[in-house]
Amino acid sequence: MSGGTGADADAVAPADLQAALAARLGHTFADPSLLDLALTHRSFCAEHPGHTSNERLEFLGDAVLGLVVTDHIFASYPHMPEGELAKLRASVVSAATLAEVARELDLGAGLRLGKGEAASGGADKRSILADAIEALLGAVYLDGGMAAVRPLLLSLLHDRIAHAADGPGGHDFKTRLQELAARHYEELPSYQLSDEGPDHEKRFFATVYLAGEAHGSGEGPSKKQAEQAAAHAAWSQLVEQFEDASSSGAERDASPSGGERKSYA
Repeated sequence: MSGGTGADADAVAPADLQAALAARLGHTFADPSLLDLALTHRSFCAEHPGHTSNERLEFLGDAVLGLVVTDHIFASYPHMPEGELAKLRASVVSAATLAEVARELDLGAGLRLGKGEAASGGADKRSILADAIEALLGAVYLDGGMAAVRPLLLSLLHDRIAHAADGPGGHDFKTRLQELAARHYEELPSYQLSDEGPDHEKRFFATVYLAGEAHGSGEGPSKKQAEQAAAHAAWSQLVEQFEDASSSGAERDASPSGGERKSYA
């Protein structure tokens, strides 16, 4: 059954649904009433006077979401301009993205909705699911602080962040490095990967090799981001190297010993 649909006996979401959701989140609530509140839509409150909706938790969770994502992308993409960071954040915290996360968690099954909202498919409405995710983040923050909500949030979003960063508006330095290697080397770049840390907060480390030599290293919360960081380091170093070589060659060509005729005005 999708959420509470009328009787006062349904005023608390079924314990088994809450336990299953908490297990999927990887967070056990010290105060289970916070989870109840996060799952309570205003349509339920309209039919059950005396109950409080999740709107205040949603307000808090929206701020937590913005802070954690902003802090993460600021640290993970030190060379990304402010405008691109803003676009990346907007794509990750959008209602569409949050609703996708909610569906993956089967959050709709635990929502407490009014009869009319439940009958009209409210448990799968994008706006309701997105708001409920934000309320859930607010609940986790109140229950366990930033130490609890940050790893949870990044475990839900880090793949989407990496994908968005590598998509339109991102910086695909692996492709740039591959194109540069095709012009100057007889082989394509190869990457060596390692990782450390627990599954929910794992860090990946990459080193990129060309012609048997390491040319750049990087790290990130996903393999793709670590490889992108390593490729960025290698690409920047090689571009500077080739530009210096080109500049030195031009200076030699322009000198008298380089064979160029001096002009005497």
